[in-house]
Amino acid sequence: MTEYFRANVEAMAGYVPGEQPKPGIQIIKLNSNENPYPPTPAVMAVLRNFDGELLRRYPNAFAQEFQQAASKVLGVPSDWIIVGNGSDDLLNLMIRACAEPGRKVVYPVPTYVLYKTLTQVQAAEIMEIPYGEDYRLPLEELIAVNGSVTFIASPNSPSGHVVPTDEMRVLASKLSGVLVIDEAYVDFAEEDALALVKEYENVIVIRTLSKGYSLAGIRLGFSIGNPHLLSGLYKVKDSYNIDAIACKVGAAAITDQAYKNACVAKVKTSRTKLATDLKKLGFRVWDSQTNFLLVQPPQGNASYLYQKLKEQGILVRYFQQPGLEDKLRITVGTDDQNQALVEALIDLK
Repeated sequence: MTEYFRANVEAMAGYVPGEQPKPGIQIIKLNSNENPYPPTPAVMAVLRNFDGELLRRYPNAFAQEFQQAASKVLGVPSDWIIVGNGSDDLLNLMIRACAEPGRKVVYPVPTYVLYKTLTQVQAAEIMEIPYGEDYRLPLEELIAVNGSVTFIASPNSPSGHVVPTDEMRVLASKLSGVLVIDEAYVDFAEEDALALVKEYENVIVIRTLSKGYSLAGIRLGFSIGNPHLLSGLYKVKDSYNIDAIACKVGAAAITDQAYKNACVAKVKTSRTKLATDLKKLGFRVWDSQTNFLLVQPPQGNASYLYQKLKEQGILVRYFQQPGLEDKLRITVGTDDQNQALVEALIDLK
């Protein structure tokens, strides 16, 4: 049989996203960390009134309308922002620009598995440093590796914990490579590390509109970093990686901070109640600063519960990975969705 692919690509496993229900099937979807509430009405107004002429032309190559909107909200210059086709696109740009055979990419595990997949594509050396049971950042071990790229997801998935900014600052000061702080879930957290991009040239913060802004279907993310660092990413970026619709929709969404904050507040309130309900059922529930919970069933039968819930039309996330075999990651849904989950779990006891 003809081998078409590079040896490292042939040997690797691709990223497996959360299950998506088939169209028309009614299901409670708590497996992909989507926001349970609709996007701001400002987004829907953009879609209703979108000028078809903008579809005929190529979009702005830098998504400047979104850059400028994000600049005002975050208080950073627009040339410190690069826009991507979802935050995954920006992770890919980072790896393409900085990783190659002989260079190390390091991150603590368990975490977002796409870091591994992207590194394997570039045939760079992967260094996975285990988190302890308390999910304290293995700071000294990460510093000792001194990777070309160091990924820290904060808040982290699937654990939901935040790495203190002071620990990020120490890490940034000790690394000669790039520190990538993946803040996909930052809208639900109590602190962020954005200030570090001004303090350290080697720090880049990645964010997305998929979670807090209810725009997972649009695919829009952005990174904040020193323009010198961003210049390398622009060299490997696709010419027009952000379409005209995503640019306008994203600008409308990030401008409406009041609506986003109101939705986030509802999710956080529901998160607290869901955690309390699950603890009453005997689940171990890790503290979370995200829109999901990492939980351990009292019997450790996570795989069984995942399958039984799926049969009842409720999708949660099960990771068949070391340290996660007895755990589930559950997206915080609406109160009605969360109650349906809890009732299903009571029936399965």
